[in-house]
Amino acid sequence: MTDTPKKDHVLIFDTTLRDGEQSPGATMTHAEKIEIADLLDEMGVDIIEAGFPIASEGDFNAVSEIARLSRNSVICGLARASFKDIDRCWDAVKHARQPRIHTFIGTSELHRAIPNLTMDEMAVRIHDTVTHARNLCDNVQWSPMDATRTEDDYLCRVVEIAIKAGATTINVPDTVGYTAPRESAYLIRMLLNRVPGADEIVFATHCHNDLGMATANALAAVEGGARQIECTINGLGERAGNTALEEVVMALKVRGDIMPYATGIDTTKIMNLSRRVASVSGFAVQFNKAIVGKNAFAHESGIHQDGMLKNAETFEIMRPTDVGLAETNIVMGKHSGRAALRSKLGDLGYELGDNQLKDVFVRFKELADRKKEIYDDDLIALMRTSDSEENDRIQLKHLRVVCGTDGPQEADMTLVIDRVEGHIVATGDGPVDASFNAIKALFDHSARLQLYQVHAVTEGTDAQATVSVRMEEDGRIVTGQSADTDTVVASARAYIHALNRLLVRRERIAKGTDVADVSYMDAS
Repeated sequence: MTDTPKKDHVLIFDTTLRDGEQSPGATMTHAEKIEIADLLDEMGVDIIEAGFPIASEGDFNAVSEIARLSRNSVICGLARASFKDIDRCWDAVKHARQPRIHTFIGTSELHRAIPNLTMDEMAVRIHDTVTHARNLCDNVQWSPMDATRTEDDYLCRVVEIAIKAGATTINVPDTVGYTAPRESAYLIRMLLNRVPGADEIVFATHCHNDLGMATANALAAVEGGARQIECTINGLGERAGNTALEEVVMALKVRGDIMPYATGIDTTKIMNLSRRVASVSGFAVQFNKAIVGKNAFAHESGIHQDGMLKNAETFEIMRPTDVGLAETNIVMGKHSGRAALRSKLGDLGYELGDNQLKDVFVRFKELADRKKEIYDDDLIALMRTSDSEENDRIQLKHLRVVCGTDGPQEADMTLVIDRVEGHIVATGDGPVDASFNAIKALFDHSARLQLYQVHAVTEGTDAQATVSVRMEEDGRIVTGQSADTDTVVASARAYIHALNRLLVRRERIAKGTDVADVSYMDAS
């Protein structure tokens, strides 16, 4: 678990499946949530916040199944300060080996005004709801939302009430990413010093990255006495995101000399989880992202390369293998066999069953016919787009574009929509625009394109392009991704991928299984 048992243990609370999924367009399918939860459990995450059970039937079912399947992690559900929310949360997590109810209410002056509660009325609600949660579950976490903008005296008062009512963990959220490291540490120290019984429970920190200080604030809170960090894979989350799990875990591991705290995380599994979350959420990791970005262990300048060749520690404070990144980049090609592909994907953190390997191998061979050398990043891109399209309602069957220096570009396209073929020739301002216009003509929809991004996976003119598309319809946001050596084909498939996810969301809304538009403020 840890190299230094004498170090204070810091619990890692992952909220990728709850707060992370609140990123616009990051909604995951039921199967994807189960997969991510399993990977988090396997990596050694102490607490997994699996979702917000009252939000929808789909969220309830996902939390409930994760609870049943969990092996080691505490499984937590979120609930507002109402008996109905708490009961629903308990019904979802109660089958876990280690269940937890996490209930919250906004305590700052701004947040108290939303449910229109006085300080005394809110104090009574906190007492009653935490007591109710504790009567159901021995493990109860309570959060004063917007704690960092709550008056010190009132924060101490309500924290004391929550502890006396039975809360075993008090989480101190920087809900809007407003605080700074010095304040983050001060807040925890103040509560530990002023609140009776504070030394008998665990204090947690939950930081947002609106000012780019989430990781610094979380680590400062630990130095102030917090022993639980709430975080997400890749820093996923609302607005600018949450504290990134990989950043705080590796900071504690690398700088144990000045931060003598340990976690139970198997850091060699970080890279695989990062890639999988990026894939299922549709949120690509920026190249210069700490720990898991493509450039995190890349060295281009001559001075850096020379130093690396002589001694890797010259410019690397951690080894690539520490986070599960393969040190070698063995080139594969069309003569590589299935066993070699399985082995290579295993090195990259992907464990495939026989049926999945069969599907991926077909795609690998198709790519190898178009691209002479296939590198690690090519395989990662392949895995991100390897999900079967058999059940997709919209499928791309044929695309041919005609480009020229004069006049509009043309896209000759055939789509299969609900097993019925449709064909059209559309024009546009460039081949991608023409392709998107063809899709719109064949499948009428009101979704608006919000984002279109293209990244080259590797170098060279035969490099794969990874395309990300974000679309919005009636306030619902979805993302789509695809990779191909043909940028136009990748673009069309990414657009279609987004549309298919949009159709799934429509169906879930119709069935009442999609995450509802639940106000976090009003729990009356």
